[in-house]
Amino acid sequence: MGLDDKAEAKGDKLKGKVDELIGKATDDESRVVKGKAEQVEGSIKDTVADAKAHLKDTADTSHDDRRDDAL
Repeated sequence: MGLDDKAEAKGDKLKGKVDELIGKATDDESRVVKGKAEQVEGSIKDTVADAKAHLKDTADTSHDDRRDDAL
């Protein structure tokens, strides 16, 4: 989950940046827009990966707290 999601998000951001730069260099507005959209998609995936990690940490902490109370 965590590292794979973060790596995929980073890849999307990088691919988007490259597409954007190529679009600007070749005066291809559709490629610029596509690149920016890929970067946004990567940012969203990054945020979702962070949220998943936070929820997992919270769940693990909650589970550990309940275990401590049982002792």
